[in-house]
Amino acid sequence: MSELFVVGISWRTAVVAIREKLAFRDEELVPTLRAMTKELPVAEALLVSTCNRVEVYGVARPGQDATSAVRRFLAEQRGIPPAEVAESLYDHRGNQAVRHVFRVAAALDSLVLGEAQILGQLKSAYGVAGSAGTSGPVLGRCLERAFGVAKRVRSETAIARGASNVSTVAVELASRVFGDLSGKHVLVIGAGKMSTLAARHLYSSGAQRIVVTNRSPEKAEALASEIDGIAKPWSDLEGLLVDADVVISSTGAREPILTRPLFKKVTKGRRWRPMMVIDIAVPRDAEPAIGEFDGVFLYDIDDLEKVVAANLSERAKAGEQASKIVEHEAGQFEHWLRSQGVVPTIRALRSKFAQVADAEVAKALDQLSRREHTPAQQRELVQRVVQLVVNKLLHQPTAALREARPDEASLRAEVLCELFGLDPIEGDRESQPVLPEPGRDLRSPEDSP
Repeated sequence: MSELFVVGISWRTAVVAIREKLAFRDEELVPTLRAMTKELPVAEALLVSTCNRVEVYGVARPGQDATSAVRRFLAEQRGIPPAEVAESLYDHRGNQAVRHVFRVAAALDSLVLGEAQILGQLKSAYGVAGSAGTSGPVLGRCLERAFGVAKRVRSETAIARGASNVSTVAVELASRVFGDLSGKHVLVIGAGKMSTLAARHLYSSGAQRIVVTNRSPEKAEALASEIDGIAKPWSDLEGLLVDADVVISSTGAREPILTRPLFKKVTKGRRWRPMMVIDIAVPRDAEPAIGEFDGVFLYDIDDLEKVVAANLSERAKAGEQASKIVEHEAGQFEHWLRSQGVVPTIRALRSKFAQVADAEVAKALDQLSRREHTPAQQRELVQRVVQLVVNKLLHQPTAALREARPDEASLRAEVLCELFGLDPIEGDRESQPVLPEPGRDLRSPEDSP
């Protein structure tokens, strides 16, 4: 039977300086997959290449070990000595491979537990494998089930609830206070990394009136264009604050820029309408004293990090429940995978039984066509056909039971009872007529040649 396997490298086993050596660009995926299935003992293959992992999910050709070949292949494709990444690469086979794929899809193996991005990346990789013609029935069934597992985990546990970084927490808090952000005025102060992330989350959360201000107008304009916002001069800061319902600030200033004197004028200009100030800068952009003004809700980096820590703690608890779901689903998939090994035998059994039945039915139809039969004779002929079919099907297993050694005969009898749901004791009680020995001619004299 073909074996499912995983070969890869991730944030758990290597730093980015090593991971990036094995990374593949989007345009390289299809030719790489086709080369893998053509040159290696790999029947099916999928390649995931992200900033946190490069992994091959595959199915080995029957009776062959594919993991060693794939390890060498990945290194050679990137033009590096296999020994250079040998310690960072890992591989899983069979049951462990199934569990790994399910855990990855459910974001249990992610750098940020429960993050949603990996599921989209897996679906994209599955689509590429389909385009390359390298996904087959086993890998396809595994990935489809993995997507189902991810859906179960996200709907039945709290693993994806709550923001997991400071920028997303800032936006989440704003949404809690104001609800729908689409009608609110948002001011982003600064255009660095943290401000940029926060602005992107605000935009994706529905905020439509976003103003960006920064001491460097070029950076403000670049960020504003990315999020369909408006860049405003730094000199207009007081007026911008008066108009803003939500303020997110992250600059590189060494001293606070949102001061008590400034906010005394701002709150008066706003007529004390509520405003939310989220300070994600270090050192802080906002003086703590501005939170004392009526209508001003101030959060700093410590407040946000506490929320992040609480969210991640809840996710960790949910991770235990999610792991149980993965174990159950992996067991179900393994049962299906094992069943595939007997499919050829089942098909052969059905084919043989059908051939025997078809042959006897053909003989009976031939007899019916040669002369007329009364209903009683037709009934008798059908009964004889059934009897012949039963005798022929039972001939080989009956002979195997009788000719086997006592210990083998007992084991074979137990297997037959299990396969066909037999109860030998109950059968004796019913006193069914014993079928004639296979080989006896059951035809009536008139049917004989």
